[in-house]
Amino acid sequence: MSGGCAAGALTLALGRSRWVGLRLTAVGDCDLSTERRQYERTVRGKGESALRGNMDLLARLGYMLALLAVGVGARQAGLLSERRRDLLNGVAFYVALPALIFNSTYQRSLGDIVTPQLVAGLWLVLGATVAIAWVVHSRTESRATRSVAVVQSYHSNFGYLGLPLVASTLGGAAAAKGSIILGVGALTQVPLTVLLLITMNDADASVTGELRSVATNPVLVALASGLVVGAVGVAPPVPATTGLALASEGALPLALVLIGASLELALPTETLDTLGAVVGLKVVLMPALAWVAFTALSADPLTRNAGVIMFGAPTAVSTFVYANELGGDAEFASTTVFATTLISVATLGVVIGVVT
Repeated sequence: MSGGCAAGALTLALGRSRWVGLRLTAVGDCDLSTERRQYERTVRGKGESALRGNMDLLARLGYMLALLAVGVGARQAGLLSERRRDLLNGVAFYVALPALIFNSTYQRSLGDIVTPQLVAGLWLVLGATVAIAWVVHSRTESRATRSVAVVQSYHSNFGYLGLPLVASTLGGAAAAKGSIILGVGALTQVPLTVLLLITMNDADASVTGELRSVATNPVLVALASGLVVGAVGVAPPVPATTGLALASEGALPLALVLIGASLELALPTETLDTLGAVVGLKVVLMPALAWVAFTALSADPLTRNAGVIMFGAPTAVSTFVYANELGGDAEFASTTVFATTLISVATLGVVIGVVT
């Protein structure tokens, strides 16, 4: 017992009214001392928790940078040739990513993960970013560069980076939300990107053919399969779910290595302003718009947080392919993918720190 508490006990034995004030004061001092110690423990606990959170965030950023560096180094050393990259890309696109999507959705009902706020927020953020990008890039002289700049300001890497990052930071329930964003986003941004590039560049390409490839996308097939299984309520066999879980865990590291292996930097100086605008719109403005949109629509915190991380993802690598095929500036497209990916490592760190 402390000195103040002992004094309070001693005055109780005296039993005189003139000592009551002293007794109350002593007991009060004891209570204040206890409260002070509790307050100090609370403050210290919060500080330790914040430190652990910062260390975890730095670890995630270091992990992402390390895997990107592995991809870059493997390509430079000749370990990831074009043929090997294509093989690993097939594993990621046809195995790891569909496994992650199916594993995140098959145990949940459609009503739990698809909400009006989620779909409305997705379209609101995409529409607002496209409109802003159209105005911002309207002064870019080259039509090929302008078309790519508009597209790469909104076309997010939902699949290879956004969804795996949501799953690793927010868990399975958030990954289910992210899977819906990925599915609806693919059905929205891919046709929009194809249409913009064709019309802005007068490209000789078949819109129908490009859209047909979207319908047979394994990502959408996995999403539909997971939602159907969840609606029916029949769980797959345990060996199958175990295999899917293992495959889904490899989605993020494999995607980061592949992104690193595909990055190339070749920048004409006359497009620096345009590049800076694309980076700012994609990895800074877009997640901020997502936070505002989902909050304004009263979306639940899980939907909002998943949406903010998904929209904070860098420009999709596939935009380089679309630009190359549909009359865009392929060199600028490659540089923009590199820049948004590199800078998003820092901006996503901030975004994850805010939402978690």
